[in-house]
Amino acid sequence: MIEVDDKLVSLDVFEKKFACDLASCKGACCVKGDSGAPLTRDEIQRINDSIDQIKPNMRPEGLKAIKEKGIYYIDEDNEPVTTLVNGEECAFVYFDSNHVAKCAIEKTYNENKTTFIKPISCHLYPIRVAKLNLGQALNYNQWDICNPACDCGEQLKVPV
Repeated sequence: MIEVDDKLVSLDVFEKKFACDLASCKGACCVKGDSGAPLTRDEIQRINDSIDQIKPNMRPEGLKAIKEKGIYYIDEDNEPVTTLVNGEECAFVYFDSNHVAKCAIEKTYNENKTTFIKPISCHLYPIRVAKLNLGQALNYNQWDICNPACDCGEQLKVPV
């Protein structure tokens, strides 16, 4: 671990290689797993502020999920995360014409309908931020669905 201000950064962040390969994984990190994308309280507010603009870019399943459960829930780590559809998919996922999972929040931003791009946890992935008593830890989250991204990162020599 390397200490930077109040953050502890895992050496894997510097040593491992990673470059998203959407053609291979099809955005699997947005549709697999047992928890939604981590959210900050500010992000929850910003999503709520833009939800009417985001909704037209969402799938019916996602709209139903947020209507029934809200845009987030508190996970087993007692942290707010995006609501899931069928216990796996982020409620804000939509699929493009190539069946690649994309973010409805980011699409809304790209349409200039909101100033919020998407949660920082999605931007940083595969880096995950963990709260510590006196700061934060930044860790590399290695997941088998991202093996194509690891291979691509190795070929391109792109650090996490």
